[in-house]
Amino acid sequence: MDFLIVGLVFVVMVGLVFVVAVGLLDVGLYLRGRRARSSPSIPSHGAKTSPPAKPVGAGLGTRVRALFAGRSMGDEDWGLLEDLLVKADVGPAVAATMVKAVRERYDDGADPAALLEDEIVRILGEDGALHLPADHLAVLMVVGVNGAGKTTTIGKLAARLAAEGRDVSVANSDTFRAAASEQLDVWARRAGVQMVSQERGADPGAVAFDAVQSARARGVDVLIVDTAGRLHTRTPLMDELRKVKRVLEKAAGRVDEVLLVLDATTGQNGMAQATAFTEAVEVTGVALAKLDGTAKGGIVLAVRERLGVPVKLVGTGEGIGDLQAFDARAFARRILEG
Repeated sequence: MDFLIVGLVFVVMVGLVFVVAVGLLDVGLYLRGRRARSSPSIPSHGAKTSPPAKPVGAGLGTRVRALFAGRSMGDEDWGLLEDLLVKADVGPAVAATMVKAVRERYDDGADPAALLEDEIVRILGEDGALHLPADHLAVLMVVGVNGAGKTTTIGKLAARLAAEGRDVSVANSDTFRAAASEQLDVWARRAGVQMVSQERGADPGAVAFDAVQSARARGVDVLIVDTAGRLHTRTPLMDELRKVKRVLEKAAGRVDEVLLVLDATTGQNGMAQATAFTEAVEVTGVALAKLDGTAKGGIVLAVRERLGVPVKLVGTGEGIGDLQAFDARAFARRILEG
C-alpha cells in the first residue's frame, strides 16, 4: 500500500514539473516575439538591398521612380538601377553605360524615367528606315533562327510595300523544311504578291538566282528572299547562308538590305544570334517580331550599341497590317511603361 502511495506522488510531481516547463517556454517565446516586433531590423554590414518589388501592372519606369523616391542616391542605389535594366533584357554592358549617362545628368527632383527614355533613344538612333532604291530592282534578304517569326514578317512587309504602290515578289529559298513553301505562299496570297519557289530539296542558291531573273523579267520593284531558319551555332548552315547572299549579289549586283528577324521574347540569346548573323552576312537591320503582350525587346539596345545594327521594323500582332516602321521614342516609352 505504501509503495502505491509513493508511486502516485511521484507521477503527480512529474506532471507538475512538465506543466511548469511548458508554461515557462510559452512565456519565453512570447517575450521574444515582443522584442522582435518592437526592435527595428538592422541589415547586416555590406548586405545588398533588393530592387523594389514589381507591383501588379507596374512597368520599368514606375519601379525606377520608386527606387529614386525620397532618397539620396548612393553607389548601391545606382547598382540597383543597373539590375532593373538587366532584368529588362538590355544586357549588362549596355545597362552599365545607361546608368553612367543617367547618373551624370541626374539632379534631385529630375524624373529618372525621363532621363532613361532619352538615353534609350540616343542608343537606338534615328536611322530606322529601309533603304530600298526606286530606280532598279531592290533585293531584300531575310534571315533568322527557326520560330523567330521570319515568314510572318516577310508576309507583312510584302503587304506594306504593296500598299505603298510597289510591285513585290517573294522567294522561298528555304527548300528543306517541310511546309516552308506552303506557309510563305499563304502569306504571299494574303499580301497579293507574286511568289517564286521550286520543289522541296532544290538548291537554295539556284532558287535565289531564278528569283532575281524572274523579278527582272516581270519588272518587279522589290524582291524579298526568305532563307532557311537555322541555328546560329551551326557553321555549315551559316556557310549556306553566305552562299545564298553571294548568288544574290552576283545575279542582282547587290543586296540592298539584310534583315535579321529577332523574337522580342528571346532575351540575351538574341545578342548571340545577332553577332553570328552579322558576321556571316553583314546584317543591315533588325525586324523585331512578337512585340506584344509582356515581351520586353530590350535586347535590341545591346544589338545597336555593340554591333551598330539599327532596328527598322516592329511586329506587334498576328494581323497582316501589324508591322510598323520603328520609332525609337515610342519604343523607349513601351519599355518603360510595359
